[in-house]
Amino acid sequence: MFITGVGVVSSIGLGKKAFFDALAKGTSGISRVEAFDVATLGRTFGGEAKGFEPKDHLTPLEIRRMGRCSQMALAAARMAVADAGLEAEALKGPRVSVVLGTTMGEAAVLGDLDHQWIHKGAAGVRRAWLPKYGSTLLPIHVARAIGSEGAVITLPAACAAGNYAIGFAADLLRSGKADVVVTGAAEILQELQYIGFVRLAAMAQERCQPFDLNRQGLILGEGAGILILESEAYATRRKAATLLAEVGGHGMSCDAYHITRPHPDAAGSIRAMEQAITRSGIAVDSVDFVNAHGTGTKHNDAAESKVMKEIFGRRRVPISSMKSMLGHCMGAASALEAIGCIMTLETGLYPPTIGYETPDPECDLDVVANVARKGAHKIVLNNSLAFGGYNSVTCLASPYALPAPGAFSRRAVTLASAGAGQQP
Repeated sequence: MFITGVGVVSSIGLGKKAFFDALAKGTSGISRVEAFDVATLGRTFGGEAKGFEPKDHLTPLEIRRMGRCSQMALAAARMAVADAGLEAEALKGPRVSVVLGTTMGEAAVLGDLDHQWIHKGAAGVRRAWLPKYGSTLLPIHVARAIGSEGAVITLPAACAAGNYAIGFAADLLRSGKADVVVTGAAEILQELQYIGFVRLAAMAQERCQPFDLNRQGLILGEGAGILILESEAYATRRKAATLLAEVGGHGMSCDAYHITRPHPDAAGSIRAMEQAITRSGIAVDSVDFVNAHGTGTKHNDAAESKVMKEIFGRRRVPISSMKSMLGHCMGAASALEAIGCIMTLETGLYPPTIGYETPDPECDLDVVANVARKGAHKIVLNNSLAFGGYNSVTCLASPYALPAPGAFSRRAVTLASAGAGQQP
């Protein structure tokens, strides 16, 4: 399954080129929040996509019909379609599907509805607001705009939603149920969510410092990352198609432990990474780089460090967290980070973890600190964890760097460390 186009709305840039350039330079998208009043909350920073103007990407009618989350998703989808070189006619019909992830979708619209009702009563709740609400609307708006008639699916898999969507999209293609899938995720920075994380004492003030000894927590962000996935047969028939990356296997698991904290022994995360490696038919030693979930919280970073040591043993695989630049974009995080992984595959540049100053002995990893690093770039893993124990890992590779389809069912994977668990 091949990725042939991507589209990005983020705090560090719009579109693939701007996004790649900013990642390579270690640009921070964290600034004071302007979307709502943060003066009394004790935390004031976030990764807002301040350069996003809906009127530059959508028609006036589309803007009126959609909340901001759907607007971002559709804008990024149009960028991805253009990047893939797909003609309008190629997107129509039942062989094109849309699979998108999110955490809260258009929850901000519900907040607006509630505000109108409290202050103006039932008469203040205008009919035009109602069709804007609901996470299910994200893929519907995209499907309507491009004319696709295949499966339309929302995956509200918390902060792992982007990886879940990409994995589900790849499965649709593998099963022969689609030729093209528009996939990825979108999330906006909205007040209720922001207040919730402040109340959880999970938020840092001005910067996110994953794996740093003095890290204080995450910083929320927003954005949309959309990818065009095509079956090999379909993509190779299209002369305009450029194969950006190949989607290998993906792993999914649940900690079944705690609503906010990962399991201390990281067993669920280890299992998800094992599955992604095994189902891709690759050896552990062939992994060149890992994009960390890397939230900058004590529990997450410690658990992820255990995963790396258990899977790779003494081999120090480069790892980095793009959230240090983007903020934690919740449901959209792993979709945006998958696009960042494509930059690594194309250029060999590992995005840096900015703000990394003091190594933490508990997170004794090869962190790409502050400046992008050049390295091997054939196979990368995109790690994504979430509240409730959602764990998802996706393998992405340079085109044709993976074994032939079906090889994973015949090829054994030897984990670098002894006793790393049973193979799935």
